[in-house]
Amino acid sequence: MNYKYVSDSGCNILGSTQDFASVPMKVIAHKEFVDDGKLDIAAMVAELKSHKGKSGSSCPNVGEWLEAFGDADVIFATTISKALSGSYNAAAQAAHTYMEEHPGRKVILVDSMSAGPQMAMILDKARQLVSQGLELEAIAQQLRDYRNHVHTLFCLESLTNLARNGRVNPAVAKIAGVLGIRVCGEAKEGKICPAHKARGEKKAIQTLVDMIRERGFYDGALLRIAHCFNPEFGQALGDAILAQFPNARFQLEKTGGLCSYYAEQGGLMIAFEGGFNQDNHCLED
Repeated sequence: MNYKYVSDSGCNILGSTQDFASVPMKVIAHKEFVDDGKLDIAAMVAELKSHKGKSGSSCPNVGEWLEAFGDADVIFATTISKALSGSYNAAAQAAHTYMEEHPGRKVILVDSMSAGPQMAMILDKARQLVSQGLELEAIAQQLRDYRNHVHTLFCLESLTNLARNGRVNPAVAKIAGVLGIRVCGEAKEGKICPAHKARGEKKAIQTLVDMIRERGFYDGALLRIAHCFNPEFGQALGDAILAQFPNARFQLEKTGGLCSYYAEQGGLMIAFEGGFNQDNHCLED
């Protein structure tokens, strides 16, 4: 049986391989930035930092999702939170069309209710479950259960682009970057929810460590951190977690184009396995 794993580029994994495809999101400002693996992300971040006009993002269309599905017998797909983007709806329409045109084939679509590293964790879990030889319905159920035990936090030095898109309150956005203040928060019900203000890197790391521990992180669990041109901060947070959970599995990666647009220079996105995440519980998938 031929399996394929597909996500939009909010996953931070770009390009395509034999069994994986990324469907590009786009950042729209004074020009269009296509998040397709060829994008010069550093140049985009620099340009948008000085951009004073409107900016936003757009999702893939149904045709782009269908093209990414290719000719697989079984497709596992995940998208950025449908509370933030139309990507899930486009993928759902594509899945319906694909299965209608190819009777006997299956598309298992999961709303990540997040973005970035949590999306990658869902696809990695799908690969793991496939390797165990489980039935497709069992895999689908376990994937959604897994999604409900993963948490996403963020720590941002600037919330300008989030505020411009109505993702956070402009008053909250003004706080970030003032006198070294970072805003820490989490994904709740698929939306971005600022929670704490931390002055300086040391305080921000302690705040994040406390948040991670409070959400049921355990020794041996996976912690995946994506950074926007700030590997030192990401590594410092990983080291702080490893000091308390020495058997934790820690991965550090770069944000792709879309996540770099929203996280902005210096920002972190943190996904990790933990206790049951009531805010991720979704019955609509």
